[in-house]
Amino acid sequence: MTTAPPNHAGAARAAGKVTLLGAGPGDPDLLTIRAARVLASADVVLLDDLANPALAALAPDARVIHVGKRGGCRSTPQAFIERLMVRYARAGHHVVRVKGGDALLFGRAGEELAALRSAGIAFEIVNGISSGFAAAAALGVSLTHRDHCQGVTFVTAHRRDHSEPDWAALAATGTTLAIYMGMSRIDSLCDALLRVLPAGTPAAVVQSASTHGERSVSAPLEQIAAAARDAGLGSPAVILVGEAIGEAWAGTAAPAGLAQRDDGLRRRA
Repeated sequence: MTTAPPNHAGAARAAGKVTLLGAGPGDPDLLTIRAARVLASADVVLLDDLANPALAALAPDARVIHVGKRGGCRSTPQAFIERLMVRYARAGHHVVRVKGGDALLFGRAGEELAALRSAGIAFEIVNGISSGFAAAAALGVSLTHRDHCQGVTFVTAHRRDHSEPDWAALAATGTTLAIYMGMSRIDSLCDALLRVLPAGTPAAVVQSASTHGERSVSAPLEQIAAAARDAGLGSPAVILVGEAIGEAWAGTAAPAGLAQRDDGLRRRA
């Protein structure tokens, strides 16, 4: 457990604590054992919209408050969530802030940790499986296949000031790109990547990875936006780009654990 420094200016003595918990990509079976234990001990659960609502059953004695955070949708203000965490912790409660995927990846954990430190609230972090890894598993590929790349870059297409990342610089790294929150601008980001990467660079879109609603499509970079649109794919989804993604269609058969439909969509068998 981590706490703010004892002499932190203006810090209040924390009677309770807050746990930032990564709930994984959606399949409850991918929740860690530690996460399940933490939920069982919760007094208050702040449940993110991307987390499986069934997880509330693992916190039978807790007050569950839904604090939706979805790109392009009406969301609970971040400042309000931070006030809730501090208020309930100061009242002596164990507050569990449940986030989809991993708590430390594109989940505004930095802002929440800063608020907890400022308030002198004790906190701990429980990691989860990010949807980027679940997307790779759905395709049956390694994000860091050593024949194709030397790493993976996780990037969000949804920047705070609504501008786009430097796609050319990202593409130039030669790493696999795992792009989060990019479906609303998939055309523009693909156009930007195509200025640097070959048109035939393997790419894929995986929607709702690990859940019953999982759907995916693979295509060359120049076609992936249209393929995803034709397949009706949308958020939440991860866009994967890089030579390593080409392993998804290596050979004549679909990867183990996947079935290929006539329309090119891949689903769990």
